[in-house]
Amino acid sequence: MNNQLQEKKYKKIITILSIAIPVAVAALFVIKIPNVEPLRFLPPIYASINALTAVLLVTAVVAIKKGNKKLHEQLNTTAIICSVLFLVLYVAYHMTSDSTKFGGEGIVKYIYYFILFTHILLSIIIIPFVLITFMRARLGNFPEHKKIAKITFPLWLYVAVTGVIVYLMISPYYI
Repeated sequence: MNNQLQEKKYKKIITILSIAIPVAVAALFVIKIPNVEPLRFLPPIYASINALTAVLLVTAVVAIKKGNKKLHEQLNTTAIICSVLFLVLYVAYHMTSDSTKFGGEGIVKYIYYFILFTHILLSIIIIPFVLITFMRARLGNFPEHKKIAKITFPLWLYVAVTGVIVYLMISPYYI
């Protein structure tokens, strides 16, 4: 199968995932599993996974700048796995635990909600960017991969870093 046909097939899958993941997360966010012990230990774990993702992304950029394509690919694949793991743990937490209300006041409250809003919005937007960037690399379309990676990298890094910041800001208010 030539690259154009493969890309067309992958784009359909990417479109489905880019819609299905946010819809599923939104739906699962309101579904609570009854009679299950809340998984309150998860937030620091998934925040750490976000931090690891950020480190992997920066290290992947350094690797490609040094010409190490294999390491670059491995680091980015690991970052995708970390993002999927984060998502699974995040959903598991919210299906077993009530949402935590931010207790900060004044300017800190507005900063927190700005970071949270942009984090959530970009975490939805980043899904197709990551998948298209990954697909173009896998298909060997490196000029197009490089073009979209210049957009994907800062967005994904922002989502990973702000995930940690949101956790650090809300962690004093966990029950």
